[in-house]
Amino acid sequence: MKILQPGVLALIQDLGRIGKHRIGLTVGGPMDPSAFRWANRLCHNPDNASAIEISIGGFAAEFLEPAQIAITGATVEVKINGKAVSMWETLNVHAGDTLKLGFATEGCRIYLAIQGGIELEAHFGSTATVVREGLGGLSGKPLAKGDLINVSHRDNKARLSMPTQHRPNYADQSPLRVVLGYQAESFSSLDKARFFHGEYTVSERMDRMGYRLTGPACHSSVSSLLSEGISHGAIQVPPDGQPIVLLNDRQTIGGYPKLGSVMALDTARLAQMTQGKKVHFTPVTVEEAHVINMLARNKDANIELLPL
Repeated sequence: MKILQPGVLALIQDLGRIGKHRIGLTVGGPMDPSAFRWANRLCHNPDNASAIEISIGGFAAEFLEPAQIAITGATVEVKINGKAVSMWETLNVHAGDTLKLGFATEGCRIYLAIQGGIELEAHFGSTATVVREGLGGLSGKPLAKGDLINVSHRDNKARLSMPTQHRPNYADQSPLRVVLGYQAESFSSLDKARFFHGEYTVSERMDRMGYRLTGPACHSSVSSLLSEGISHGAIQVPPDGQPIVLLNDRQTIGGYPKLGSVMALDTARLAQMTQGKKVHFTPVTVEEAHVINMLARNKDANIELLPL
């Protein structure tokens, strides 16, 4: 596959570089893991097969050999040789076919999987591209015009489709669920009330490292801390009181006070939001978070893809 236009940002990802924080490497991986996994499943791939994450859209590629592909994630117009085709289903492409994506109208992370996966050498156990670290993908860089993607060619398999009722709703405005951390005690009851009852807006400072939000300021009684490990979804509150939700490409340590962490199910929803979207938060206990995650996994395991 030859990249004709990478769009705003296109990165090769697998599920991430797990267990490398101790040597200063972040996880990377797809911002919306569910959409990533379903793209691979529609192509009969393992969940961890390397695929392409496209932010916003504007992507185009030419297939030099026949392939099967699937496109999931943010709502975007998809065309093959100028003809509109569907998302969330297996698509057959032929040698010489051109794939073009428009720009997302709902959500902002799009996933392109190819049957057989992308052939790449793993770095520290993963192909996930983290540009800041120069690791993964093609020399640790975003895809660029003219790049060639090697695909593990396999015979075509049955075409599949994700049932419409199970496709995500990227317009969902339900609150993001937060498990409070031990540093929450450094925030007054009033500050926590401001946070959980306030409305925040996704600012222009939003990327794969984290989303900076603007809204009611909340402050910790501790101005700085010794740097410590940072979990996915951690809500850092710098001195200006405006929260930052840290995501896949976050730094591995930091010293700002943290209210808690957004559940991974909800960081995926946040990562599909664009500048100007409104965000609300609600607290949940660790026990409630476990139940929510188990129910979600059970639901996911019982979704049957439909033959086409």
